[in-house]
Amino acid sequence: MTAQSVEAIAESCHMDLEALPDWVIPPPDGFTADDFLRMRGLPRHTELIDGSLVFVSPQRKWHVRVINLLRDELNRQAPAALCADREMTVRLSDRHAPEPDVLVVTAEAYERDEPSTYYLPEDVVLVVEAVSPDSRIRDREVKPRRYREAGIRHFWRVEEDEGRTIVYVYEFDPACAAYVMTGIHHDQLKVTAPFPIEIDLSAVGKRR
Repeated sequence: MTAQSVEAIAESCHMDLEALPDWVIPPPDGFTADDFLRMRGLPRHTELIDGSLVFVSPQRKWHVRVINLLRDELNRQAPAALCADREMTVRLSDRHAPEPDVLVVTAEAYERDEPSTYYLPEDVVLVVEAVSPDSRIRDREVKPRRYREAGIRHFWRVEEDEGRTIVYVYEFDPACAAYVMTGIHHDQLKVTAPFPIEIDLSAVGKRR
């Protein structure tokens, strides 16, 4: 939505533009990450992608459950120097501040007091995105590209296919400066990087 359209709506509804939150009216060149991190009153899980605010639809049950499973298992299996977290902003650059569904960060970054609302790329070892119907392009194309540019070495994309959970595993290859797929995992996820991990993907949605 452009600033002009917001002003037109506000005038038609007799609203005071000064009463609207700052994020309703984007600047001509888009928001910066610093703008974004100062904003208050944003809807939950809002992200900054290419200078634009991205709002998400209500989460599906599968999405919530796969996030819970992966976060819990990654945290349980991680070495002492690493911790898993979920749905925390990563300030990738001046115009990008996405919120991965799950991420593995250094224990030092996890435990520090400030910054308290986001991580930095150098804190992050692994990012995981669970694909929703409204996020396919972002999760398959846009966000992986931004994670790669920021130097995050490991990326997983998680998708649902007829009730089955599939994890696509990628690792950054410096020789071609790109993420390279290292595996597609259907029922059992078993990898050795960034640390030995084994997860029963059929457990998504099961009570434990």
